[in-house]
Amino acid sequence: MSDTVQSTSKSTADHPVIAFDGAITSTTLVQPGLAFAAEVIFYLQHPQLRKLASQKPPLHFHCYQEEYIEVTEGKLAVEADGKEQVLTPEDGVFQIKPWTHHRLYPPPDDGSEITKFILSGAETEEQYQLDHLFFSNWYAYQDTVFVQGGKFSLVQILSMFDAGGSYLSFPKWVPGGRTLSRLMGIVVGRWIGGLMGYQPYYKEWSTDWELACRRMEGSYFQRRFIDRLRSG
Repeated sequence: MSDTVQSTSKSTADHPVIAFDGAITSTTLVQPGLAFAAEVIFYLQHPQLRKLASQKPPLHFHCYQEEYIEVTEGKLAVEADGKEQVLTPEDGVFQIKPWTHHRLYPPPDDGSEITKFILSGAETEEQYQLDHLFFSNWYAYQDTVFVQGGKFSLVQILSMFDAGGSYLSFPKWVPGGRTLSRLMGIVVGRWIGGLMGYQPYYKEWSTDWELACRRMEGSYFQRRFIDRLRSG
């Protein structure tokens, strides 16, 4: 990674991914027919999460996969194509279709302790997709930045999002915003980022390094990051 502090933690499929010093955990679930499924818990009164209360995650979209959100405890705010709603267990499964600009985050503080929800996504044959490999790297990167004093790199974010079939949203008034966003993710994140040393996946953060290598092998600009011989 070009200009951030390296994390020493390594998540596995058998243990939760822990981010923001324990403020967020994500535990893998086995659900056949889905590309991924995880139980995510926000510890709403955790100092790190309270510190981020005024900030929202980046607005983005997925090209290939439907994403599903089911709140099982507490409340979760979801913004989809400019409309915000607060989900509760009574709402059942909330579906986000491909190309929908969206983001999710904790609701305004009402004294609640936790928000618990199931996050999952549809299967796809595309190489670049949302799955546990993407999320383990994305959460670990955020943890490095916020907890260990690193700095966010737009190129690194674009590289990781591109590997997840996801792209940052331009303002809605920008003509052809989705197309421009994909081009930026591929050209800046995958091509230029690869030349600059930014990887979409890092060994110490990856639940399946062999899978990460196979995916990076598909890009001329990322093949140099492959290290199967020392994958253990």
